[in-house]
Amino acid sequence: MRRRILLSILAVVLVTGLLLGLPLTYTAWLWVEDFTRRDLQARLDRISAEIIDQEGQSGVVEGSLDVGSLRVAVPAGGRLSVVYPSRDDPNARIDIGAAEVEDPLVEAISMGRSGSLRLETPSAAMRTLQQQAVGGVALMVLVSLAVGTAIATVTARRLADPMQDVADRAARLAKGDFRTDARRYGIPELDRVSDVLDSVTVEIAGRLQRERALVGDVSHQLRSRLTAVRLRLDELSVHPDPDVVDEANAAMAQVDRLTVAIDELVRSSRIDGVDRQSLSVVRELDAVVAEWQPQYQQEGRSLVLRGDRTVRTSATPSRLREAVAVLVDNALMHGGGTCTVVVRVLPGVGPRREAMVCVEVGDEGDGVSDQLAPHIFDRGFSAGGSTGVGLALARALVEADGGRLDLQRRRPALFALFLPTEPRTDVEASLEPR
Repeated sequence: MRRRILLSILAVVLVTGLLLGLPLTYTAWLWVEDFTRRDLQARLDRISAEIIDQEGQSGVVEGSLDVGSLRVAVPAGGRLSVVYPSRDDPNARIDIGAAEVEDPLVEAISMGRSGSLRLETPSAAMRTLQQQAVGGVALMVLVSLAVGTAIATVTARRLADPMQDVADRAARLAKGDFRTDARRYGIPELDRVSDVLDSVTVEIAGRLQRERALVGDVSHQLRSRLTAVRLRLDELSVHPDPDVVDEANAAMAQVDRLTVAIDELVRSSRIDGVDRQSLSVVRELDAVVAEWQPQYQQEGRSLVLRGDRTVRTSATPSRLREAVAVLVDNALMHGGGTCTVVVRVLPGVGPRREAMVCVEVGDEGDGVSDQLAPHIFDRGFSAGGSTGVGLALARALVEADGGRLDLQRRRPALFALFLPTEPRTDVEASLEPR
């Protein structure tokens, strides 16, 4: 940012210097020449006045022309040619000064019908003055550029460093660092942004604290109720009827899994991805399929898991299982036919694209209508009488692990979950069960 600000200001200074310097250089060049010519004209005026004084009543010079007073007005190295009327010659001519002038600057005036003056002076002195004037203008432009560079450097530092600090504060805020910063920069706009960031930091920290407290209270209440349900089921596990015992044991297993899922979700929400680990995707999803298989069988439908068990990713196990469970539950409630969960690897495209793990959950139902598709992941939105939280929660869980959840196909519905791959080492491959 500092470099962009510096280059922008320097570009403005340079363009301004060129726009002003070039016309000023041309003006200075012409001004020196005009000044020199006006000096020659003034000399000619004085010479003409002297010659007129030497003319008699008849308008001619009596005798010879007095050149002593004329020679004083001729510049060094110059030449004066005088044509004047005398009694013997109406066009008498006399040359005063140098015999020849190299590269002369010429000025002439007429003195009536029979007289004229021509003054020649070397132009070297004028060219020297012109070069000095151009050099002065160039020096001013260079000084302006130097001053502009200094100002640009100070301005870029004054603007770029505070803006970088504000950007770093925003980045820390996004990572969960809610510390306030008392630094201010003397720039009203940036100070206003800093004040807003402090206010937002305090507000977000307060909200997160309240939400975590609420999550803790809710999870405590849920665990208490689940414990009570498990005690009731434990009493049924000693019932003399074997079918009742089997159902009680299955229900207790479901309660235990739900309790573990609640604990993992609460813990992972607090540690924010620290529990992320390398895992086999198919092996992790076996538990999800086994948990939901009875519900599908009760509906006369099938739940199938396909994929390579060597495919691995880096993710939080509870988040992955919960996200896929939401999709499987969604397919059970709103879909039809066989629900298929497919785990595969998408190869990277291009030199900067890495391979991705893709978990696809699809069914054979009617799918999602075009009106519902744009809002299907919106929290609170539901067209089937549900709470509208499931898909929004699934997307949030996947994004928390750096992944992505999309609706790949509308009819029949196909959801795709994308996570980064993790290469397997030779030791992991040798430990993989066969």
